[in-house]
Amino acid sequence: MSRLFTISSAGLIILPVILSLCCIASASALIEKGGKKPVVITSQTLTADNKNHTAVFEGSVVAKTGDLVIYSDKMTVFYDNSDNKIKKILASGNVKVHNRERAIFSDEAVYFSNDDMEKIIFRGNPRAVEGENVITGTRIIFYPKDDRAVVEGSRVILQNTGRKKGEDK
Repeated sequence: MSRLFTISSAGLIILPVILSLCCIASASALIEKGGKKPVVITSQTLTADNKNHTAVFEGSVVAKTGDLVIYSDKMTVFYDNSDNKIKKILASGNVKVHNRERAIFSDEAVYFSNDDMEKIIFRGNPRAVEGENVITGTRIIFYPKDDRAVVEGSRVILQNTGRKKGEDK
């Protein structure tokens, strides 16, 4: 059963990591215009490894902020203690990133951020869906700041929804 993770006195060390996740990990809409939204992560377990600078959420992981929801079986956050920044987030197993009518599904998604660029790489049968339209490929690279994507080995299925009332299908 999933439950909201709680922070004990021993877990206070991980608090800066969670706060950094709330502020930095923007998987397309974690940082929205007009202000930053809080991130709520639920999972069956949370394992913090301060020596290796990682936080691992496992078991029915759900990360929510604003209109964005990220689902996965496991989410590993790699962080830098020196400047409280997230270096990389790896979501694996039944990954689904959902924002309003759009969703991207894959076996794995990796979020990278540095001062110049942020990107999310979807691997393992990636599929982007908006309404009835579907884009698949071998790899989808999404650049949130530019609202731009690169699809390698693409296959696009666009549904013709421009029919007028009374027209035959």
